[in-house]
Amino acid sequence: MKLSHEVLTLTTTHPFIIARGGQSTWRTLMVKVTDDDGVEGWGEAAPSGLYGETVDSNIAVLERLRPIVEEADRWSIEALEAAMHKNIAGNGALKSAISSAVHDIVGKKLGIPLWKLWGLDPKAAPRSSFTIGIAPDIATTRARVREAAQYPILKVKLGSDRDRQIIHAVREEAPDKVIRVDANCAWTPKHTLEMVPYLKELGVEFVEQPLPGHDLAGLKFVRERSALPIIADESCVTSRDIKNLVGVVDGINIKVAKCGGLGEAIKMVHIARAFDMMVMTGCMIESSLGISASAHFAPLLDMVDMDGAALIKDDPFVGATIANGVTTLPTGPGLGVTRR
Repeated sequence: MKLSHEVLTLTTTHPFIIARGGQSTWRTLMVKVTDDDGVEGWGEAAPSGLYGETVDSNIAVLERLRPIVEEADRWSIEALEAAMHKNIAGNGALKSAISSAVHDIVGKKLGIPLWKLWGLDPKAAPRSSFTIGIAPDIATTRARVREAAQYPILKVKLGSDRDRQIIHAVREEAPDKVIRVDANCAWTPKHTLEMVPYLKELGVEFVEQPLPGHDLAGLKFVRERSALPIIADESCVTSRDIKNLVGVVDGINIKVAKCGGLGEAIKMVHIARAFDMMVMTGCMIESSLGISASAHFAPLLDMVDMDGAALIKDDPFVGATIANGVTTLPTGPGLGVTRR
């Protein structure tokens, strides 16, 4: 198999701001794997500096992974993922893009979408949330909630000095919607426990990653005292992290862009289920190419947050969609993604 790449530049409709900051322009990496008979598979790496990745570092590492991919058997994707993990530490977004591309080839060879390859029912995919990022003022927050009228589930980014005003404004603008909260590691245990009663009063469903990813003791302390479920995101990167989160959080957020492969993502689902944990998938700012990779295993999940492509302008691909919050999986072979 031959390996190539293309840099994509994505622009969000609004500046996408979370507790760690943000911007309007995002670069991702389209990875292409071409089989010996010319069948081409695609994947998208949406790297995050939080995990030590950038598009430029991905391109450099791609050269180190090239011989592994070129010598791999397309039908042995588990072996390919294992070889990549053995030879290169980290770089989960890049590895996932390669994994997605090879899965795409296999699905195309067989003439079926990935969800059918895995024996899943696309109708079982949960509705997706739509994210309300941190806005410069409350009036803008209200306007963005109104713009998101079609989405019945909102995920609200917190971690500012206006958190109570933000969530109050969102609830006023969306009195009947499901609301979830993501603090992106910005709170302390004390502040989290001060916020939880207020959030529960406003009908918030759960709190995602209130504390820094490494603070498992703090998460356990919060979870034992919280009236709302606590979901781990930054604390859970790969399947190896799950055992340390048992009894510490109520569920995990699996992101293809951090875990290192579709096989690894599905492995994480089953391990978390074995410990009776809730399971969701999230995303980065990425096109429909990256979102579609996650969408294919969405029927296995409790919650999904797959709005990365819905947040951008001029999506270069057509694939999975979340119109009106309904997670619709592609029906074409492989990832089922086409160029727009």
